[in-house]
This record gives sequence, C-alpha cells and structure tokens, in this order.
Amino acid sequence: MKWFKSNNWSLALLPAFLFTFCLVVYGLFLAAQESVTTLNGISLDAYKKIIENEAFLESLKYSLRIAFISTTLSLILGLLLTKFLFETLKNHLARTVVWLPMLFPHFVWGYMMILLFSQTGWFSTLLHELSIIDRPDQFPVLTNDRYGIGIIITYTLKEIPFVVLMLLPVYAQLNRDLPNVVKTLGGTKWHVFKTVEWPWLFPVLMEAGLIVFAFILAAFEVPFLLGTTYPKMVSVLAYEWFYQGDWSKRPESFAVMMTVTAIIFGMLVILLSLVSRSRYRMMKGNGM
Repeated sequence: MKWFKSNNWSLALLPAFLFTFCLVVYGLFLAAQESVTTLNGISLDAYKKIIENEAFLESLKYSLRIAFISTTLSLILGLLLTKFLFETLKNHLARTVVWLPMLFPHFVWGYMMILLFSQTGWFSTLLHELSIIDRPDQFPVLTNDRYGIGIIITYTLKEIPFVVLMLLPVYAQLNRDLPNVVKTLGGTKWHVFKTVEWPWLFPVLMEAGLIVFAFILAAFEVPFLLGTTYPKMVSVLAYEWFYQGDWSKRPESFAVMMTVTAIIFGMLVILLSLVSRSRYRMMKGNGM
C-alpha cells in the first residue's frame, strides 16, 4: 500500500505507457513479419535484395550522412546557445522565443525553407531586386539539392530548441561554486568546461543526440519536400517501394524499415553503455 501511495504518478502514466508500448511492439512485429513473408513462404530474400541494391546502399549512406551532420550541428549550436545565453534564458520570454519553433511541425519548416531559400524564393527575389545577382537562378541551390543542404538546415534549425530544452536543467543544477574553485587553482574557461560542465553535459547530449538522430534518419516529410530524386533518404525510398504498383517490392520496403530500426537499436545499446559508464565515473568522483 505504501508503494502505491509513493508511486501514484507512475500508475497514472501506466495506461498511456502500455498503450504506446503495445502499438510500437505490434507495429514492429507486423513490419518484421511482412519483411520475411513472400508468396513462397518465409524468406530473407528481401534483406538480401536490399543489401545488393545500389539505390538502397546509396540511400542509406546519404541518410546516415545527413542525420549525422544535422544532429552534430544541432548539438553544438544548442550547447553554445545554452552555455552563453543561460542567464538570458532564465527569463520566461526569452525561453519562449527559443522554444517557439517546436510548436510548428517539421513539414511547415520544410515548406518555409522552399518559400525562403529556393531559387524562386523570397531571398533570391530580394537579391535580384537589389541587383546583387543578375537572375534569380544564380541564387545558390539550397533546396532539392543532391547534398541535402536544405534538409540539413531545416533539421538543424528545428532541433536546436529541443537541445536547449534538454540542456537548460543541467546548467540550472550545476554547482556555481565549482567554476570559481577551478579558476582559483589557475584553470581557464576551457578547464571549467572540461572538468565542471562536461561530465554532466555528456550523458544528456548523448541522449538528446540519439533522439534527434533517430528521428531524422526515419523521418519522411522534410526529405520528401526538400530531397532530390537520387539519392533519396531511406524513408522516402521505403515509401515509394511500398506504394508503387509492384507488390513484390513491399517486403523490401519493410526490410528497409527494419534495417533502419536495427541501426537505431544498435546505437541505443552503444549509447546506454557510454552513458552508464560516464555516470558511474561521475558518481565515483562525487563519492556517491
């Protein structure tokens, strides 16, 4: 009875957790089942085909590169923003301004990217009107380009507020006396960051990074709006294989989804190992 009284919040969240968990597990089960189901019975042919498919391999490399660059930029810029504007972000209005982008869906940001940065967009027209460029098509190609620049910019700007949201509580709980101790011992600002802030920031950065990376790797709407015909993000490739007329491609579409899931799960295992070690060392250092 005592346990129930002290864990009321856990019980309140249990129905939502079970519902979400069951949906995710059921979805993964169906995807795994469809990926190995063929007209001739159970087979791993779909996985063999995608591994030998150059379009998939290029798509996977392209997706991993975009997810990695976008995640890295989001973490670095979010960390810098939180570190140097922490005092400003204590103000409710300032936090609201920083977090405002999280209110808008990703496809809205993608559409804004087209309106602002395409060769027929607002900035190209403005530069043409100011006679900085002779023609609007001289504006740099930032959308629907083969390097995914538009996708990277969109995801980076969209995920920075999330990183700030994750890091603000860390900075709020840091012991404010420790930086003075380091400086008294002759330490620089870098030593303060390395010895005082980084041990606490690292686990949260890794967790936020995994969330952002997994989302970008599996997301569909922004790559669909801003991507090019080749190579495609794996999400767009899986979508096209699923909805095209050739039903024999559907197991391959599910195999792509399961491959992405396996990559994310593998990264989760590695991350948990790194974070647990980091927190263990931090607890030992604090004498806990």
